[in-house]
Amino acid sequence: MKNIETAFQHVRSFTIAVVIAAAVISCYTVYQCKTLIAAVQSRIYILYNGKVLEALEADRKDNVAVEARDHVKTFHELFFTLDPDDKVIRANLTKALYLADESAKREYDNLSENGYYANVIAGNISQQIKVDSVSVDLRNYPYAFRCYATQSIIRTTSTVTRSLVTQGELRNVSRSDNNPHGFLIQRWETLENRDIKVINH
Repeated sequence: MKNIETAFQHVRSFTIAVVIAAAVISCYTVYQCKTLIAAVQSRIYILYNGKVLEALEADRKDNVAVEARDHVKTFHELFFTLDPDDKVIRANLTKALYLADESAKREYDNLSENGYYANVIAGNISQQIKVDSVSVDLRNYPYAFRCYATQSIIRTTSTVTRSLVTQGELRNVSRSDNNPHGFLIQRWETLENRDIKVINH
């Protein structure tokens, strides 16, 4: 009887050990699977110009500076890139005004009233902009920014290169198709817009 009881205790101990080991292995396997699934789901593959590019998911706080700079750059490119075509001008400015508040609309209205856009069309003038740098202060909200850019105003007789410096603030808004970064430019103003070079053709 003692041998049977001892054997039973050994079998019971062995069974408990096996059950505990199986439970630990199962928990570890589930944890590893969840980690792997999360890692896989955070990656997206994009087909661009016949090339497969990998995109990684990240929290917005990791990309605030990048998105803020790109928002400011996109706005300035849309607002200041003009061609002698009324439809192109209206399309670009409509997109730009989704990215800023009434301070940009006020500037647009002033330029319209002064006949600036009409002169661009009548004079067959093209205006291009190259954003050199954008600095954004993320220490305080709303985020203050300053944009440094170079404008080229191309006429049939000359090309004028101008230095453009603007500043304003960025505040958070909901993301949308018209405003994918989720920022709105406010208190926007031009600090400098001066000729730096004129080339006659």
